[in-house]
Amino acid sequence: MKLHELSGRAGARKTRKRIGRGIGSGKGKTGGRGGKGQTARSGVRIKGFEGGQMPLHRRLPKRGFKNTMFALKLNEINLGRIQGAIDAGLLDAAGKIDAAAMIKAGILRRAKDGVRLLGAGEIKAKIALSVYGASKSAVAAVEKAGGTVEILAPKPDTSEQAA
Repeated sequence: MKLHELSGRAGARKTRKRIGRGIGSGKGKTGGRGGKGQTARSGVRIKGFEGGQMPLHRRLPKRGFKNTMFALKLNEINLGRIQGAIDAGLLDAAGKIDAAAMIKAGILRRAKDGVRLLGAGEIKAKIALSVYGASKSAVAAVEKAGGTVEILAPKPDTSEQAA
């Protein structure tokens, strides 16, 4: 086999369609855009336009509420990732593990509003975690391994709800 005989597998490289290059190409004249009008022009197209009829997205009622103003952006991390970092020697199981330690270890890229601990994977090391929030299964798994989880999120005030 010679260098000039090498080629990609069949179908690995797709040839570019040359549109608007004469009537014989089959994609000449209008270039696959049909007739005249708004859709034939570049850049302009009304998405969801139904010929003057009220569009579907305006016929349906508005629903729900999204708390974008006060919603917290949390990093979600599973126990398996933390155990993997401890096994790799990136995290010190003896010290307190918080968001700053996880960023330094390279598990997280940035702190955001905090860390939420999730229970996927297993934890074998006895660790002290300090996180914004944690699932019940994650807390149970850490405490079963002999560790502790400190939750930094403010506790919901139940006295106002009872009144």
